[in-house]
Amino acid sequence: MKHQKTWTATPSNIERKWYVVDAEGMVLGRLASQVAAILRGKNKPTFTPHFDTGDYVIVVNADKVVLTGNKEDQKEYKRYSGYTGGLKITKFKDMKAKFPERIVENAIVGMLPHNKLGRAMAKKLRVYAGPDHGHEAQFPEALDLK
Repeated sequence: MKHQKTWTATPSNIERKWYVVDAEGMVLGRLASQVAAILRGKNKPTFTPHFDTGDYVIVVNADKVVLTGNKEDQKEYKRYSGYTGGLKITKFKDMKAKFPERIVENAIVGMLPHNKLGRAMAKKLRVYAGPDHGHEAQFPEALDLK
């Protein structure tokens, strides 16, 4: 009896699509987990854990994302420079007012693998605060994540 070889993804047999996700009124964590799965390629039958099979995702209206419970008042973003006293803490409300794209980016990238492969997947993510994006030439499909 002849054994069948296991199929594995290669750059030549991967087809990437572009999707647009409207984040208006969506809960941040639920949005992030679904977008991270698309960036990884877990929504495809050709998913290969050690290879980037994911699609491109454009997130619009990042400034209209919501949090549940008291997180809007309590959530903080921390950055550390590596120097003594170099911890910077930013409240969620300040971050939403100044850099709404970073809120969504941080949530999604935090759900990707923390290695070279994850960094390559993160490059396929585009986040915009408003409803406009400059990727009409890629003919992105609207994706309804509810």
